[in-house]
Amino acid sequence: MSFPTHGPLRIVTIGGGSGLSVLLRGLKEYVPHPTPGSGEPSSVRLPHIEVTAIVTVTDDGGSSGILRREMDVLPPGDIRNCMVALSEDEALLSKLFQFRFEAGKGLKGHSFGNLFLTALTQLTGDFAKAVALSSEVLASRGRIFPSTASDVTVEAILEDGKIIAGETKISKSKIRISEIRLNPRRVKPLRETLDAISHADLVCFGPGSLFTSVIPNVLVDGVADAIRKSPARKAYFVNLMWQPGETQGFSAADHIEALHKHSGAPLVDTLVINTRPITGSRRRRYAAQDLQPVQNDYSRLHQLGLRVVGRNLLARGERIRHSSQATAAVAVELAQEARASRLGARGSSLPSY
Repeated sequence: MSFPTHGPLRIVTIGGGSGLSVLLRGLKEYVPHPTPGSGEPSSVRLPHIEVTAIVTVTDDGGSSGILRREMDVLPPGDIRNCMVALSEDEALLSKLFQFRFEAGKGLKGHSFGNLFLTALTQLTGDFAKAVALSSEVLASRGRIFPSTASDVTVEAILEDGKIIAGETKISKSKIRISEIRLNPRRVKPLRETLDAISHADLVCFGPGSLFTSVIPNVLVDGVADAIRKSPARKAYFVNLMWQPGETQGFSAADHIEALHKHSGAPLVDTLVINTRPITGSRRRRYAAQDLQPVQNDYSRLHQLGLRVVGRNLLARGERIRHSSQATAAVAVELAQEARASRLGARGSSLPSY
């Protein structure tokens, strides 16, 4: 297997939903991109990177769900968010792709970007090609691939034995999830996805919904094996808070054990956690919904053989969210470490716990 020893660092991100978009928004600041009209690279942070996003396609709610059922296309919503996050400037075109119709029979609730992706899919007959063409329109600073081109849904087996199907129903469940699976069980990945993983310096999971955004990607045939065989460092960005309907009461180690259970064997060697305490009115608002910060259970994490990297990853604002800049900075440093290790260098600038 050939792997990079020079040139931009190669980072593959795996997930979906809003969490992956947060990370991509920070990573794009390290991606060289020609300045329009000049042909010269725009000013970006060092070191330079290449980004590939692998995005789950199991969404069945809202505009994506309607288009999926009525137009027989893969759900475009998560991928649209990733395209916008990686876009050259998040100005007019990006706002257009995120624009949501508030009125109009048949249009209300749909975003323009979802409709655009659906139209391109109908024209080209290929969802992945439609994503690539849309990314060109937005001048995206990275590549985006659906985890599979197959029409697939996610099912959850709950602790009481009940089986529920679809992201929407799963996220509303009050019973702890024992296992999730894809329907159909076996679906093929894109060749480009496996190639990106095999040549990566860093493969990172999350942040995002564990059972409906992260794990479905590794259930696609060949993806988990490709990750295990890749010389890349593999990192998991732990969520800041419990997620209702999915990870109520989960610690950091619980997230990893669930991922490894579904992938059939360990995938992750590094865990990235937030070390800034979540306090004040923000925490009280979440506590009122019976949601607490994810516990960093260090002893269990070390028993799992994981390196734990801690940073202040908390964004400012009323909502508890990861900081795009801080999260991306950790990912880039991990990719640097992996490249340096491959070249025989030693040492790390990242604190471990």
